[in-house]
Amino acid sequence: MTYQEAIDFLYNATPQFQQIGAAAYKPGLDTVRRLSELYGEPHRNYRVIHVGGTNGKGSTAHTLAAVLQSAGYRVGLFTSPHLVDFRERIRIDGKMIPKEEVVRWLDDYIDRVPGLQPSFFELTTIMAMDWFARSNVDVAVIEVGLGGRLDSTNIVSPVLSVITNISFDHMAQLGNSLTSIASEKAGIIKPATPVVIGESAGNPDVRDVFVNKCHEVGAPYVLADDVPLFSSVRQSVDDECLVYSDTPFGSRLSSCLTGNCQPHNALTIMHAILKLRDCGFIIPDMAVAEGFSNVTKLTGLMGRWMRISEAPLTIADTGHNEGGWSYLAPRLKEISSRSPLRMVIGFVNDKDVDHILALMPQEAEYYFTRASVPRALSSADLAEKAKEFGLKGRAFESVSEALQSAWSDSADGDVVFVGGSTFVVADALEVTLNHS
Repeated sequence: MTYQEAIDFLYNATPQFQQIGAAAYKPGLDTVRRLSELYGEPHRNYRVIHVGGTNGKGSTAHTLAAVLQSAGYRVGLFTSPHLVDFRERIRIDGKMIPKEEVVRWLDDYIDRVPGLQPSFFELTTIMAMDWFARSNVDVAVIEVGLGGRLDSTNIVSPVLSVITNISFDHMAQLGNSLTSIASEKAGIIKPATPVVIGESAGNPDVRDVFVNKCHEVGAPYVLADDVPLFSSVRQSVDDECLVYSDTPFGSRLSSCLTGNCQPHNALTIMHAILKLRDCGFIIPDMAVAEGFSNVTKLTGLMGRWMRISEAPLTIADTGHNEGGWSYLAPRLKEISSRSPLRMVIGFVNDKDVDHILALMPQEAEYYFTRASVPRALSSADLAEKAKEFGLKGRAFESVSEALQSAWSDSADGDVVFVGGSTFVVADALEVTLNHS
């Protein structure tokens, strides 16, 4: 195969949640365990940090990888979804899996594994784990794809589990209550394996799900909300970083991730680093500082309150559910109070958008759009729905059209925001790459 043929095989021969949604969801671990056995259970060749949760798991996984890289470890990183290039999902020390390795692995898979019919995510999970093993990584940071208990990544035996938070998302697969979602996420908690539980103080029932699971399997745990590890956090003068004061790793720790959700993620990450030290990892304070301040450069993380253009200032963020928008909305409302704000917004068609639209600033000008995936919600339907929440604007058939129009309409001092769906951000990044 050529690389393009390999990618076409992945996208077309295996059900892909990113493209078609719930129809591609394949709960259960039988197929992925069989695949893993055929490849010699590669995840047993290195230590694993398993990161789950509803929001923040991507930022958390990438930052932990950046810190461990800075400490001198050879680090595998498996995350999802990708934005522009499939290979973003699978990295070692920040470098994407080579194209020729993707081709080689799939050629081998087709010859080796007839008849299993794995999903896209099952296949890519084992591709990543096998490549990490053959590349002799010291540790792999593995992000849960969807849920936890029945997620393909849950075949691992980690040295540390991390659960960032719980919010409403993927209810068709995980349940309609926060406690049912939490029960699925808690499925990554393993016997006698330490667990860091991030945001949980706001919901005692969710907290109880995690604590009870830890007691049931004898897993030592820390509730990050209960143990503050910095005295304050402030935005830098140039708005380029968040500065945490009086941390266990120094009196001043700067992070290049500046979204309103990031202080919660940072607290979870700091607790995870302390637990990793307890597990025998050698992580100097300087490595923590380097990882926090350079996570995007070290790991290739994109789409977290990310500046994709400076003139006009254009921010993209992949927050796509009610929990994510509970952090995005206050910052956007603050921006709209001092600058004209233009919102390029789209969603997938299986998302309950009412709660999200209710959070969006009414002062903004909206450019409703449709991402280039089959799951995308019609921009016209979105525009009609948005009227119910006092949001006014025009509908565009593509992200490129919407973004170009927002830029054309902008004057000095205007701010453009791109989001609502990961796929809208992905299309916008393609536009900016071509634009540059």
